[in-house]
Amino acid sequence: MNTRTRLVAGLGIPVLVILVVVGAFLWQQHASGAPAGSQPLKKMTLALDWTPNTNHSGIYAALQQGWYKEQGIDLKVLPYSSSVSPDTLVSQGKADVGISSTESIVADAATGQPVVSIAAILQHNTSALVTLADSGIKRPRDLDGKTYGGFGAPYEGAVVSAMIQKDGGQGKFRNVTLDVDAMEALKSHKIDFVWIFEGVEGIQAKHEGLKLNYFYITDFGIPDYYTPNFITGSKQMKSEPDLLRKFMTATAKGYEYARQHPKETAQMLIDGAGKENFPDTSFVMDSQTFNSAHYADTGRQWGVQDDAAWQGYPNFMLNAGAIQDASGKPIKSMDFKQLYTNEFLPGKS
Repeated sequence: MNTRTRLVAGLGIPVLVILVVVGAFLWQQHASGAPAGSQPLKKMTLALDWTPNTNHSGIYAALQQGWYKEQGIDLKVLPYSSSVSPDTLVSQGKADVGISSTESIVADAATGQPVVSIAAILQHNTSALVTLADSGIKRPRDLDGKTYGGFGAPYEGAVVSAMIQKDGGQGKFRNVTLDVDAMEALKSHKIDFVWIFEGVEGIQAKHEGLKLNYFYITDFGIPDYYTPNFITGSKQMKSEPDLLRKFMTATAKGYEYARQHPKETAQMLIDGAGKENFPDTSFVMDSQTFNSAHYADTGRQWGVQDDAAWQGYPNFMLNAGAIQDASGKPIKSMDFKQLYTNEFLPGKS
């Protein structure tokens, strides 16, 4: 073997070793789902507050577009469970993030199971008390003495009573906890009125040709507030702040996309969550069109929360005695500023 041959052979062996090592690395990256040249994806879990719906569309848009993977996140959406709340999963560290409501976040803090809201999904409250259009009930004060179909939450009675009184009534009504679908109970005249969200049951009623009277809660003395909300726990905030920022970067991108592309986003929700969950695709499209217009005000960044919303309605609940501690005693005061933060939203750190 001449000198040149030995030199080429000597160079070939190290090159072969390098190619083998690089090939193995690239295969490992592919197997883990991470893009070539990046670190393996960080696994992250999200607990839903209900079965997949248009409140969750920004998540599925970000998943379908690969925006979580761009941030180095392998996001797993946990299936909704009626036996354990997302708040519990998050506060116990069994989920990194979840979706909850203002009412639950305040109640969690009162019972020593605190979670923190890190983004508002809808900028304004879109709920209302509704009656059948042919019921003869034309305004909130007409609800005095009528039967309300509730869900068993302690704040419901306070809200309904305050609305009736705001309209000049006494605020006295019969409150029954439903064990059937609220709209079905209303249609069958088992109850006189119910509390719904316009983007869900309101769209459902339109699709059925059901005419309703709407009494929007923010029109009758109830302070505006955010719902639903993304939540996380204090442990997660301390141990993985960078991961939360990356999560919110991808999530905000998903919701900002949904604001501009409702039809495409609705299809991403259907495809991502499973077509079997959406027997009426036209309902999903209409619900998404409604929500896309309510994710945030024109010119405002999605997800941002203000102190005013975290003072008005939570204070209303406390003043009404609707929030109790773990022993059942009403809470009289609370530091609401500890219940939310914008720090993980894009550009807010």
